[in-house]
Amino acid sequence: LQDREQRFIDPAMERAQALFAKKVRDDSKRPAVAARLRADLEGNGVAEADLVIEAIIENPEAKRALYQTLEPKMKQDALLTTNTSSIPLLELRDHIQRPAQFAGLHYFNPVAQMPLVEIIHHDGMAPETERRLAAFCKALGKFPVPVAGSPGFLVNRVLFPYMLEAATAYAEGIPGPVIDKAAVKFGMPMGPIELIDTVGLDVAAGVGRELAPFLGLQIPAALQTVEPDKRGKKDGQGIYTWENGKPKKPDVASDYQAPADLEDRLILPLLNEAVACLHEGVVADADLLDAGVIFGTGFAPFRGGPIQHIRAVGADAIVERLKALQQRHGDRFAPRPGWDNPVLREPVV
Repeated sequence: LQDREQRFIDPAMERAQALFAKKVRDDSKRPAVAARLRADLEGNGVAEADLVIEAIIENPEAKRALYQTLEPKMKQDALLTTNTSSIPLLELRDHIQRPAQFAGLHYFNPVAQMPLVEIIHHDGMAPETERRLAAFCKALGKFPVPVAGSPGFLVNRVLFPYMLEAATAYAEGIPGPVIDKAAVKFGMPMGPIELIDTVGLDVAAGVGRELAPFLGLQIPAALQTVEPDKRGKKDGQGIYTWENGKPKKPDVASDYQAPADLEDRLILPLLNEAVACLHEGVVADADLLDAGVIFGTGFAPFRGGPIQHIRAVGADAIVERLKALQQRHGDRFAPRPGWDNPVLREPVV
């Protein structure tokens, strides 16, 4: 594990020891497991590695600069991957010496618990690279989903309009707990305002800068200027105040009535973008899309994923609801390309 300074490595090593204590029950085996993770401030392990995973800040220039120092040290057959959550691989791969051995390997937080890993393609990637990365993911007990290298890939691209609409509703004065309650009632594992705080306002803002222009969306003020010590759960203060890892949500007046279209405002942008991803071939088919969104976001598993939910409700009915939202709230709700796909009208299995 390499980083700029030892002080950034130490907390990760401590968290890892706590994880090993949970995962490896046999005390006699734990030291050997723990020894496989090494603090490596100088980066000496790069020369030994079969696979290097870069997970630095979401900044293309910083990533490209790092690759220039990493690649000369790597073995000829080693794979270089990026854990970027939103940067198109085309912005990165032209600066790679061996692009056939470069890919995205995008994990989701908390990494020890979330099963999904997106294997992100670009047109210069070798098929063997995908096979090796899929085998690596499966060896870790993860679920690999191959996705195209377009902005946001699958999961963040589908999730971002949902989170952005929640932030917009919050900016309009709808209380955060009301927004969260509407999403949880639909079946999401946590509300989107709590999710923004959990991910970090700084991270959400970074993804927003990449995705908002691509999707034609506007970023509300809460995600445009993020104070350094108020980034969410990790600072103890974001949209909510956090204590002992839990948000302290403010009370809402008992007579407050949530807008009747609040659930649609949150969930339909997610469904809309899922349809666009299927239309553009971001994933190979509807089943992979549903599995990826369930495992990557926790999307109401009992609904079977976005495409299965669209089939159950009726694609035409959802398009009409999108058009109604478009009339009331603006063109960000306009139906995206792909709603005429016959896959959306197949019978629910």
